[in-house]
Amino acid sequence: MRGPRHRTRSVLAASTVVAGLLVPGALYAAGHVGAAGVAAPPEPGPSGAECRTAVHGSRVIAYCHNPYPSSDRVQLHTDCARWWDVDADSRPVAVGPGRTVRLDDRCWKEVGSAWVTHSNETRPAT
Repeated sequence: MRGPRHRTRSVLAASTVVAGLLVPGALYAAGHVGAAGVAAPPEPGPSGAECRTAVHGSRVIAYCHNPYPSSDRVQLHTDCARWWDVDADSRPVAVGPGRTVRLDDRCWKEVGSAWVTHSNETRPAT
């Protein structure tokens, strides 16, 4: 016959093993059950102006149209091909809903590359 200490240790060890096996599964299930009862945050709607950029010799022209109900800020960046030619960034321009803006820039000689960046911030440029 075993003593009460041995029985207590085996019951404690068995309950620890069972708890160690059940707790991760219970936490996983609780996370999924809780997530079903809570509404997911809404997906952001489509936004951002669509821009078309063209290079004509040493000049860059970009037209940006915003078909969405939220404003977008666009900025034209021009990288000149010659190492001595100064690269330029235009001022950020706010494009309101349903509006089109024209951005232009130039290099002294050839244009290496040009691109437009977007920002959803609507604060005025400084």
